[in-house]
Amino acid sequence: MKRKLEISELIFKIISYTLLTMFALCCLYPFVYAVSASISGREAVEYGQVVLFPKALQFDAFALMFGDNMFWNAYSNTLFLTLYGTLWSMLTAILGAYALSKRRLLFRKFFNFFLVFTMWFSAGIVPQYLNYLATKEVFNGMGIMDDKWLVVIAMGMAAMNIILLRNAFEGVPSEIEEAAIVDGASEFQVLSTVYIPMSKSTIATVALFFAISRWNGYFWARQMISNQNEHPLQVFIRLRLERYTDPEVIAGWNQTFATDSVIYALIVCSIVPILIIYPFIQKYFAKGVNVGGVKE
Repeated sequence: MKRKLEISELIFKIISYTLLTMFALCCLYPFVYAVSASISGREAVEYGQVVLFPKALQFDAFALMFGDNMFWNAYSNTLFLTLYGTLWSMLTAILGAYALSKRRLLFRKFFNFFLVFTMWFSAGIVPQYLNYLATKEVFNGMGIMDDKWLVVIAMGMAAMNIILLRNAFEGVPSEIEEAAIVDGASEFQVLSTVYIPMSKSTIATVALFFAISRWNGYFWARQMISNQNEHPLQVFIRLRLERYTDPEVIAGWNQTFATDSVIYALIVCSIVPILIIYPFIQKYFAKGVNVGGVKE
């Protein structure tokens, strides 16, 4: 019986690892192809000769992109939205989750239900758009003409992430909080010295969720940011995609690269920062979701 179990377990592992490896390769291939197509020659890309490795190596597409001042401007705007958007979202999420995790909070059940209710039902895109327009008018009245701050502040709430943090905070032993209060700690001291250090896995995971959301943000940034100089990278890529399909624009290009090569180069540059950051946060990812997603 034991030998049969060992054989069946071995077969299961072989099948599982094989399927996972195939799935990983399927996920990795589009990125490898984008890199290869971005540095391959014009004919190799246009005639579909690029399958895995680059052909007729050239870097003129990257040179064209790096020479565009608007590209670096869009990159700085994306870094601005990602950095300040993540900080603002984490501030609101941590404070909200800490309050909702306390049983002594007045009307706690109502607030928790109201938070979950926003995940079940949404007012829709048009009411949300009108709400953002009203917020924009308030900002303009206060003298804040930079639309990037509107995107940072208006997109600062995410019910799912608050629930993850709330569940993680509820898992902190109450005895540790009571000991800190006996020692004279205030609410902010309890939060900063007890809850945040003991929930760093979930906090890192939620911060990653917010950062990726801000980095990949397109729709509301396109709708709310009217100044082209303030557009983030995703909006810039879309506008350049529309421009690079114009025959009059590409007529003066160096013909060593295809139009698609520039688009792939933009895509690669927009993905690389996330690929660099993700391995450092990955160790917190599974643990953070498990701790924040399960309530005992």
